[in-house]
Amino acid sequence: MYDFVVVGAGPAGSRFARRAAEAGREVLLLESGTVGEPLACSGHVSTDIWEYVDDEAVARLRQNRVYGARFHVDGPGSRSYPFYKREPVSNVIDRVGLDRTLADFAAEAGADLREGHTVVSVDERDDRVVVEASLGDGGETERFEARMVAGCDGPTSRVRRALDLPEPDELLHGVLGFDPESDASDFVDVHLTAPTFFAWRIPRGDAGVEYGLAAPPSEDVSGAFDRLTDAYGATTDRRCSGAIPVGPPARTTSDRGFLIGDAAAQTKPFTGGGILYGMRAADVAASVVDPEDPTTLDAYESGWRDELATEIRLGKAIRRCYSLPRPVQRVGLRALSGEIGVHMDEPSSFFSASNLRSLFSRGSPPEGKGRGD
Repeated sequence: MYDFVVVGAGPAGSRFARRAAEAGREVLLLESGTVGEPLACSGHVSTDIWEYVDDEAVARLRQNRVYGARFHVDGPGSRSYPFYKREPVSNVIDRVGLDRTLADFAAEAGADLREGHTVVSVDERDDRVVVEASLGDGGETERFEARMVAGCDGPTSRVRRALDLPEPDELLHGVLGFDPESDASDFVDVHLTAPTFFAWRIPRGDAGVEYGLAAPPSEDVSGAFDRLTDAYGATTDRRCSGAIPVGPPARTTSDRGFLIGDAAAQTKPFTGGGILYGMRAADVAASVVDPEDPTTLDAYESGWRDELATEIRLGKAIRRCYSLPRPVQRVGLRALSGEIGVHMDEPSSFFSASNLRSLFSRGSPPEGKGRGD
């Protein structure tokens, strides 16, 4: 019997599997297809991502450095409001490669990684969980037993449904497209034009340009995405789409199961990104959950909320600004644009000493860096 069956080998699942295996736990890590594929997530992340990989992976995964963002209240070509730092704010990475790297770390730590295993049922019993997985299209299944199950299987988590845990507050519909034309510029563009959310353009160096947009499913997301890329004159050679969970449910643990990452909507409400939040929650789980003592799940439930609650609460406030009247947005962006001292994953850093200094000592973007119109 395993200590943990981890369902989903994305960043959160692989990070938890690695940390639990390093602690001496018997861990089974199941992935429905091939790790990292198909791509359905943006590759724009904060520089904190490098704390989770080694130096070799940094050189291999990084595609571009980003120093700031230009915010647009209207479409491409409209006036922009630049926010920037003197050092990189974020990086653009090989997202598929990141997933593969983190899964490899988990396997090297001792986790039993099995790809091509789609979980079809989770039976939670008094002393164990029984997980059944389908192996491809041939109808063959495999059955596993563990003391606990970790649901790290994304926004539409099967584990969440099987454990009868509540859904996230909402699921946005996101679309990504990729233009192969090389672009090594160092600012991203953010358009506050999608209903209740935003659209973006991210230069990926030699890997091309990423375009994206997210909005509630009832909106014409695909049509809005087409209008965005048309306005930029972009030709995308591949597209992908998926759900973006926003707003953690009231409960992410059951008797012998727990959720991490997108399955628990441990995401930034103002961007939908969840790589760092999910891995921080994974570290909490690995440090407090004892597979032989289900009462320790309470410590995870409270621990990850203590870790992320402030940032998620402030992130919700930022997102509300996306729906303000456009004249109000323009005034706010004009007042705040310029050099910043904030961390892209931590809204609380707006109140940090470094950001307050930047607010009161504004200069021009450094030479060679992106500038507003």
